[in-house]
Amino acid sequence: MKNYTFTEKKDTRSGFGDGLTELGLKNNNIVALCADLTGSLKMNDFKKNHPDRFFQVGIAEANMMGIAAGLTIGGKIPFTGTFANFSTGRVYDQIRQSIAYSGKNVKICASHAGITLGEDGATHQILEDIGMMKMLPGMMVINTCDYNQTKAATIAIANHKGPVYLRFGRPKVPVFTDPNQEFKIGKGVKMTEGNDVTIVATGHLVWEALEASKVLFEQGISAEVINIHTIKPLDEEIILKSVSKTGCIVSAEEHNYLGGLGESISRLLSLNNPTPQEFIATQDTFGESGTPAQLMEKYGLNSENIIKKVKSVIQRK
Repeated sequence: MKNYTFTEKKDTRSGFGDGLTELGLKNNNIVALCADLTGSLKMNDFKKNHPDRFFQVGIAEANMMGIAAGLTIGGKIPFTGTFANFSTGRVYDQIRQSIAYSGKNVKICASHAGITLGEDGATHQILEDIGMMKMLPGMMVINTCDYNQTKAATIAIANHKGPVYLRFGRPKVPVFTDPNQEFKIGKGVKMTEGNDVTIVATGHLVWEALEASKVLFEQGISAEVINIHTIKPLDEEIILKSVSKTGCIVSAEEHNYLGGLGESISRLLSLNNPTPQEFIATQDTFGESGTPAQLMEKYGLNSENIIKKVKSVIQRK
């Protein structure tokens, strides 16, 4: 099997910031808006280099979405930046009415998603955002796994015509994907080949899935790991092809099991190839304060729990 290693850890939000900086140099129509979190969203370089194309709206997220929608009318490509909770839950009406309904070309870029936001606690740790955003007609939903993939995705979505929700995180995580990768929207990435079980992961759980696959391999279980960075539109072909070979699947995400990637996969399988499935996700609960590592362990969002679920789902074949 292919072994993935890393030499450094970087936060995915820095991948967004560096991607935005690169875009700013390439395209004068790129504009950025932030809701008083410029440093947290790593947007300082863009602000410094393009002060005429950066808009600090303050703690007024709903207003930010309305401004972004308006800017598209003049041909601009706005990237909004704030925490995932404030990018979705606080402004859902504005996104639905002003952006999604009319298909505005706004890129909603959301940091500090999931429980790995850490000590800020449940009020900031949104675990429902993927479900909320994927249900909006025409909204693309992307959830990246490391610094390199986040940078590549940030650049790629600028060329997509229509609204996009780009989700990434706060903590430093392993950097293990190709720095020169071509980010293909809507196309999953097969990370390892396997015959016994399919593990489909997104975001921070991709690395945990790869770590689990190493242990499983040593135990004689061959796992096929797929990185689903684009949750909507879902790469149905890569998933169906894999489960037709392995006969069972585990989905893994830093999100509520209700409404997330796992449910999208369940619908796909029920319509095409009913297959035993286990879920790695939060179980219809809010988060709490703690370090990212403590919370990932408590809520079972780690390689150890993936291994347990793999063994369970194999028994159901």
